[in-house]
Amino acid sequence: MNPASDATVTATQILLPGKVEPAGLQVRTQRLAAPGPGRVVLRMEATGVSFAEQQMRRGKYFDQPPFPFVPGYDVVGTVTDVGPGVDAALLGGRFAAVTKTGAWTSHLHLDALDLVPVPQDADPAAVETLLVNGITAWQMLHRTAAVPHGGTVVVLGANGGVGTTLLQLARHSGITVIGTAARRHHEAVRELGATPVDSRDEGMYGKIRSLAPHGVDAVFDHVGGEGIVRSWRLLRRGGTLVSYGTAATKDVEGGSRLPVLKLFGRLGVWNALPNGRSAGFYNFWAGSRRADAFRARLREDLTQVLGLLTEGVLTPQVGARIPLSDAAAALALAESRTVIGKVVLVPDA
Repeated sequence: MNPASDATVTATQILLPGKVEPAGLQVRTQRLAAPGPGRVVLRMEATGVSFAEQQMRRGKYFDQPPFPFVPGYDVVGTVTDVGPGVDAALLGGRFAAVTKTGAWTSHLHLDALDLVPVPQDADPAAVETLLVNGITAWQMLHRTAAVPHGGTVVVLGANGGVGTTLLQLARHSGITVIGTAARRHHEAVRELGATPVDSRDEGMYGKIRSLAPHGVDAVFDHVGGEGIVRSWRLLRRGGTLVSYGTAATKDVEGGSRLPVLKLFGRLGVWNALPNGRSAGFYNFWAGSRRADAFRARLREDLTQVLGLLTEGVLTPQVGARIPLSDAAAALALAESRTVIGKVVLVPDA
């Protein structure tokens, strides 16, 4: 144990006990042991509320752990203790990590190999908005769809965490963006460089078609459901449909796997058609079984994103900063779809 460590700290954690409304989240305290070999203790400075947690509380996130568990997909914080075999130079450093679950807590154990350095003077909440959201947007735009300079794309949910990041990355790469959002968010979408289209208008797809009559290079669709067919039809020859969620089925009764498997089947059929278009499902965790390669790719892409933050290319969209113990209010706010960007949990005062 390092003498300056927090090895005997008592962590405040948010527990998801089962299928509950946001108000059903529970606050508990848990004594943390000293970190084991290769691991560290990270003191949370910011963690986010993502769509994943919204699905998890309904029991509909693909491959989520059994209830009860502590949610929290990603985190920014300071290392306060290191286990055997970990360089003591990490102590006091600020790092980011992607956790999938477990980050809604004041302190947590992490594998030291999962840490990505964060600029010491950066706002933790600003960095938090660009972790999973930034990596997802970067990889979909540049790795999956490989949209060229001068191309045109459609971003569904342009006011969300991934959407606002996609808009900014696309603008930086000389790509024209059509973004769907409720009317109250249109001015913000314009300020981020996109042409807004009303997501609640029944004629939304027709409006998009009028803006891009020859089709688009990519559609980024987190909604799924039957609307995915209309997203596919927006593509030009050579275009790519990138599906990365099933928001349309979040309130549908039943297991989490059926909507995803149905979507996979549909995308597979389209991808096999000889029409020059492609379709696929973006999975953040693809390739994670090869841990070293996965970590290297994640580190490389997050470093690119954080570099753009430092350069002022990316303006983090922090929808709200809410104390950890008020996680229920934070989750309800995120689900209300009334904010631009990402709702962030920060330590209690």
